[in-house]
Amino acid sequence: MKVTSSFMALAVKRFRYVFIGSIILALILIIFGRISKGEEDIDTQKRTDNGIFETMQNLIDQVVKPLQDRIEELEKRSIKKFPEVAELPEIERKRILITGGAGFVGSHLVDRLMSDGHEVTVADNFFTGRKRNVEHWIGHPNFEMINHDVVNPLMIEVDQIYHLACPASPPHYMYNPIKTIKTSSIGTLNMLGLARRVKARLLLASTSEVYGDPEEHPQNEEYWGHVNPIGPRACYDEGKRVAETMCYAYAKQENVEVRVARIFNTFGPRMHMNDGRVVSNFIIQSLKGEPITVFGSGKQTRSFQYVSDLVNGLIALMNSNISSPVNLGNPEEHTIMEFAEIIQGRIGGDSKIVNKEAVEDDPSRRKPDITKAKKNLNWEPVIPLSEGLDKTIAYFTEEVRLLQNKS
Repeated sequence: MKVTSSFMALAVKRFRYVFIGSIILALILIIFGRISKGEEDIDTQKRTDNGIFETMQNLIDQVVKPLQDRIEELEKRSIKKFPEVAELPEIERKRILITGGAGFVGSHLVDRLMSDGHEVTVADNFFTGRKRNVEHWIGHPNFEMINHDVVNPLMIEVDQIYHLACPASPPHYMYNPIKTIKTSSIGTLNMLGLARRVKARLLLASTSEVYGDPEEHPQNEEYWGHVNPIGPRACYDEGKRVAETMCYAYAKQENVEVRVARIFNTFGPRMHMNDGRVVSNFIIQSLKGEPITVFGSGKQTRSFQYVSDLVNGLIALMNSNISSPVNLGNPEEHTIMEFAEIIQGRIGGDSKIVNKEAVEDDPSRRKPDITKAKKNLNWEPVIPLSEGLDKTIAYFTEEVRLLQNKS
C-alpha cells in the first residue's frame, strides 16, 4: 500500500512539473507576443491569455485532482488504527521481552503491557503461537516481533523478561518430548544468560505440573510434588522443575533477579483449537455436536482461572519483591464431569457425555492454595467461571464457523 501511494505521489509530482513548465513557456510566449504586437492588441491578448489559463486549469482539475483524491484515499486505508495505549514518561516505560508472546497466554500479556504504555518485544518460533494473536500491534512503534527459538541465544537490551516459551498442552509437548525438554532447559538457560548480561529481571512461567499427581490437597508452594520422572508427561513436568532449579542457581550464583509463577489451569480466547485441554475440547465438541469425551471416571478435579486474572497475577509477581515460587490459579474446584455438564448446559445441542479410558499419569486432584499470592501480591481471581466461559464460547463459536465455511 505504501509503495502504491509513493508511486502515485511521484506521478503527480512529475505531472505538475510538466504543467508548470508549460505555463512558464506560455507566459514567455505571451510576453514576447505583446512586445511584437503593440498596445492595440493587448485586449485581444488578455482574452487569449485568460483562455489559455482557464484551459490549463480545467486540464489540471481533470487529471491531477482525481489523482490527489486517490492518494488521500490510499493513505487513509494504509493508516492502521491501534488499540489505545497509555503514555508513560520514559523513566517509567520498560523494555519488556516476552518469549512465547504470540501464544495463548503470551498474547494477552502483550495486550496488557502494550496498553500500559511499555515497549514490548515478542520472541516466538510459532510452534503453537499464532501471528494473528498479536497482529493488531504489528506496526506500532512500541512493538516488535522476532521469529526466534529460545534454544538459540538472543541478544537484545531489555529491562524485564517474561519467559513463557514452551508448549503447555499434552498433545503439543508430547509431540516432540526432546524438543520440549530442550525448550525448558536450554531455552531457560539462554534467557537467564540474557538476564544476567543486561541485568534484567526474569519471570519464569512454571506450572502446577511440578506437583505431579499430588498427595497433598490443596497444593501450596512448599509441597515438593509427586512426579513420575519417566512417564509420558515427564518431558514437561521435569522440564519445568529443572527450569525452576536453574532460576534459583542463577539467582544465587549470578545475582539474577528471578520470579517463578506456578500456573494452574487457565482458559480464554485464543486457546489453540487442537491443544487437547479440557476447556477447548469440551467447547468445540459441543459446538460441533460431537460427543463430549471425558477420560476416566470424570471424578478427577481441576481449577480453572480466566486468562485476564492470570495476566494480572503475572504482572503483580514480576513487579513484586517475592522471589520464591507463587501459585497463580483459581481455588474453585470442579470435577471433570461437572465441568463437562456445565459446558453442555451453556451451549446446548445434542452432544452426549461419553467416558473413555483414563490417560496415564493424569493428576487425580488439582487445586491451588493461593494464600501466598493473596498476602504478598494482593491478588486473587475476580472473573467468575460463567463470565469467562461465555467469552471463550463466543471465541470458539467464531473459530468453528470459519472452519466450517472453509470446508
